[in-house]
Order: sequence, then structure tokens, then C-alpha cells
Amino acid sequence: MKIWQKTDQGAVRKENQDICAAEQLDQYTLAVVCDGMGGARAGALASSLAAGAFLEALRGTLRPGQDITAVAQAGEAAVAKANHIVYERSREDKECRGMGTTLVAAVCAGPQATIFNVGDSRAYRINESGICAVTRDHSVVQDMLENGDITEEEARRHPNRNLITRALGTEREVLCDVFQLSLSKDDSLLLCSDGLCGVLEDSTLEGVLSTCADQEECAQRLVSMA
Repeated sequence: MKIWQKTDQGAVRKENQDICAAEQLDQYTLAVVCDGMGGARAGALASSLAAGAFLEALRGTLRPGQDITAVAQAGEAAVAKANHIVYERSREDKECRGMGTTLVAAVCAGPQATIFNVGDSRAYRINESGICAVTRDHSVVQDMLENGDITEEEARRHPNRNLITRALGTEREVLCDVFQLSLSKDDSLLLCSDGLCGVLEDSTLEGVLSTCADQEECAQRLVSMA
């Protein structure tokens, strides 16, 4: 599996609180994206701590040949570890009180991919059939959308679209969504914060990802468009 990653401060914030990281571990490809919250210093710290703790935990638990159930359990434990690290730091440091972060991650081995999600950062699968969101946003707007209170178009411009209902590090324990996929040779996965999917429509993401031959250039193009 080939990996490209790109993060950017953007045109609005004074500091980039998003972090992305990826690595190859034996037969596994690991990737994680976190989007921090809780003030300038705390948000950036929360996302950095979470991504680092998640990957470190997986290095200690993943073993070659594990089945998908074991991989899912290892990932859930890694999310719990990351949550603990961020939560305890927020309690110890008064400047970090209330900090938290989203987390979306993938653990891939061969054709199997296991996706983990907390918050409103997303995972998409892209192939010849189009683009499909794998994860579900943990957000106020997503709940309203599913209840039929607002339309898709209204959701994209709703004043509360940045309010999330679940975050990593804000409580002692966190519930993580887990999704398991069987990938084909031509499938791609996109992990991103709402700095991308909250600005560009899914059809735009699909258009760029399906027509750009150089994936590194593709990542830069998506960031530039956002």
C-alpha cells in the first residue's frame, strides 16, 4: 500500500491543530488523522499526543498474522490509550483543561482494512463505483440530518456544524466506532479532518481523486482547493 499525507494551516487559523501520521509496521499499514480542539496550544497538543499514543500502542500490540477481530481489539485499545493520555494531560495542566481531539485511523493488512473513528474527521473509500463515506460524524449537525430536521445543503452551512458530540480526551472513557472493509486492488482510502470534507463536497473529492494520476500531487491539489 502506498501512502501520501499532507496537512496545512489553512487560511483562517493562526495555528495548525491537525496532525497526520502514517507508517509501515511488519505487514500492517497504519494511518491516523487528528483534529485538535480546546484553544491554540491545547488543540495542537491534544492532536499530537493522541496520534503519537495511538501509533505507539499499536506497535506494542499488533503481531503478524492476527485476524481482523484481534486487529480491531488492538485498535480499540490504542484509541483508549490515546484518550487516557490526552485526558490525563488536560487534568494535570490547567492551560490544557477541556482539550480534546477527533481521531480517524486505518489499520490495513492485505485486502483487509479496519477503520477507527471518534468525532467528525472522516474516512472515505474511493473506487470505480465512486466515493463512499465509511465513517459517521459524531456531531450535532449529523444527528439533525439523520432525524430529518435539516437537508444535506443546510448541514454544510449550519452555524453549529463544528459542534461534535464525541471527542477523544474530554472524558475518562470514550466510545470508538469500528468499521471493517475488504479492499480491492484499485481501492483508495482517504482520511481527513473537516478542514477538507467540511469545505469540499464529496463529489469534488471524488473528481480530484479519480482523475489525478500522481497521488502526491492529488493531495496537494485537495489542500489548495480547500
